[in-house]
Amino acid sequence: MSASPAGWRLAAAAPIGSIDARRRSRLVAGLAAATAVLALLGLAAGSEGLSWAALQADALGDQAAMLIGQIRAPRTLGAWLVGALLGLAGALAQGLFRNPLADPYLLGSASGATLAVVLVLAASTLAGQALPLAPALWLDRLGLVGAAFVGALAGVSLTLVLARGAQQTVRLLLAGIVVGVVLGAAGDLITTWAPEALRGKQVFLLGSTAFLGWPAVALLAAGLALALPLALRFARLLDALTLGEDTAATLGLPLARLRLVMVVLLALCTGLAVSQSGLVAFVGLVSPHLVRRFAPSRHGFLLGASAATGGALLLAADVLARIAIAPQELPVGVLTALLGGGYLLWLLHRRGLR
Repeated sequence: MSASPAGWRLAAAAPIGSIDARRRSRLVAGLAAATAVLALLGLAAGSEGLSWAALQADALGDQAAMLIGQIRAPRTLGAWLVGALLGLAGALAQGLFRNPLADPYLLGSASGATLAVVLVLAASTLAGQALPLAPALWLDRLGLVGAAFVGALAGVSLTLVLARGAQQTVRLLLAGIVVGVVLGAAGDLITTWAPEALRGKQVFLLGSTAFLGWPAVALLAAGLALALPLALRFARLLDALTLGEDTAATLGLPLARLRLVMVVLLALCTGLAVSQSGLVAFVGLVSPHLVRRFAPSRHGFLLGASAATGGALLLAADVLARIAIAPQELPVGVLTALLGGGYLLWLLHRRGLR
């Protein structure tokens, strides 16, 4: 399949009858098998690397049960859920903007979340000085997780305000880029006043699944259970958009209103994932590419498959981050950036040779 925008549009708009159902079945089976294996590896991966003895509850008793049940199990499931939300958000973003290079952070959610985290980290340092930050003190009550979620939604909201709604895709895209640059600069400026916040900001930017617990898993699962069915309701609209906005408008679709709803859904998925794990790069961008490569289809299948692919990718990166240099741990966002970016570079090189 061509990686060019034209080839991507043709693949996305191909009639259902022309899609090889066996390829989709193989992809689903492969994702299910890979997820099961990776989940088992996630339960076995710890500070000593892969340890299958930890899975033998009879041998280690309550210690093994606590290790698996309270630490590794929620982290493993949480990593899959974060990846699934990012994969779903990536498929929505690429369909909405009709661009295979669009990612979930395109509308300012990443920069908004980062700025909110920096404000919280700087609050205690700047309190009582000549320039107290009221937003920081307010966000501090939410904690880092809540602040990141609010910041992500605020970044997208600012993008919508600057774009004057969601009537034009190009204006929305440009507004998101501008908001990302401005909020990113604001975060850098705050760290010059409060250098102590720089380390926390760096940790957030690198991404981590180490702090995922059962409350986070419940929140992520509820978010995915709400977002995926809603996204599937817009599958036909996304199919229509691949043919162009003018063509979609001739079908009598209220594009501005539906586009706004999709932007809100995209922001919720991204904000929820970012608030729990920090910024995890390339998962949302690469997941739809892999699905289109192995099983080209319309968005009805693409959205769900991208979510499953994103979950498997982040779970694989999480396991690798834990065992690569055990007992130390790599930032999972660094691995996803290296692996995802490497895949896209290889793909661009391969297409360039044709």
